[in-house]
Amino acid sequence: MTKDQGLFSVIYSEEFLDHDTGRSHPERPARLTAIVEALKALPWASRLSWHLPTPGHQGSVLSAIQRVHTPRHIHEIEILAECGGGRLDIDTPVSRYSYEVALLAVSAWLDGVDRVVETGEPAFVLARPPGHHAESNRGMGFCLFSNAAIAATHALEKHGLQRVAILDWDVHHGNGTQEIVEKNPQIAYCSLHQYPCYPGTGAADETGPYDNILNLPVPAGSTLAEYQVLFESKVMPFLNEFQPDLLLVSAGYDANAADPLARIDLQPEDYGILTDYCLQLTRRIVFGLEGGYHLDALSKSVIATIARCLELS
Repeated sequence: MTKDQGLFSVIYSEEFLDHDTGRSHPERPARLTAIVEALKALPWASRLSWHLPTPGHQGSVLSAIQRVHTPRHIHEIEILAECGGGRLDIDTPVSRYSYEVALLAVSAWLDGVDRVVETGEPAFVLARPPGHHAESNRGMGFCLFSNAAIAATHALEKHGLQRVAILDWDVHHGNGTQEIVEKNPQIAYCSLHQYPCYPGTGAADETGPYDNILNLPVPAGSTLAEYQVLFESKVMPFLNEFQPDLLLVSAGYDANAADPLARIDLQPEDYGILTDYCLQLTRRIVFGLEGGYHLDALSKSVIATIARCLELS
């Protein structure tokens, strides 16, 4: 891969639409098509460089997943898909193509890591299914494989990085990411999330055996003002002290006031401000889509994130 001068990399495939969650499920293919249509309609759409992910069936992708998830968990998703589909839990359907799509989503995150490490510039992984609720031995909360945790492990092992940080601004706590990475002192995890809310984890006293976990529960109704206080007093000191070689952002956009699944009052443009905090730390950032279920707010929030990376806002 070569550096695209002045361009922003977006990793995306239409195959991500093949993960069929059913007619009424909030985590639906329209999430991606709405974002793609909005990005391609921008006056600065020529500043985006689109990349297909490496095919997910490559052995290296499965190996990366196996370093994080138990064989039983991987096999359960594969067999469910082969049998035509089923459910890991009430919220988490698996369709005929879900296993292959989940492999491709992981591959896209790995490609994002590879591209950012090589270019030193941020990139956006526009993939589904999301991943931050998937624990080492089970999928839940719309998530099959723990994309961010797998990507962090990949960054350490393939690229020889010493420290990788994961910032999770999805409105729900990433219980799966935390469960997987908290025992690895080379990975730091920071989550801002509505509390109490699904999945019920992420209390402030959950700090991990190496103090590499920072959970920042926020009450319903919180706005950008409260988030800025937390970023300046907690998030940035935590990440600056850790000094990561790479930052992964579990970029969920369901903390928008318009989102139907939570009650935090951010606005789409606020994500440009949150992105700016990340850029103050490093430009080596992989943004990977997690939640966000109001299509217009989701699309505008992704645009705000990318625009800030391109210094357009």
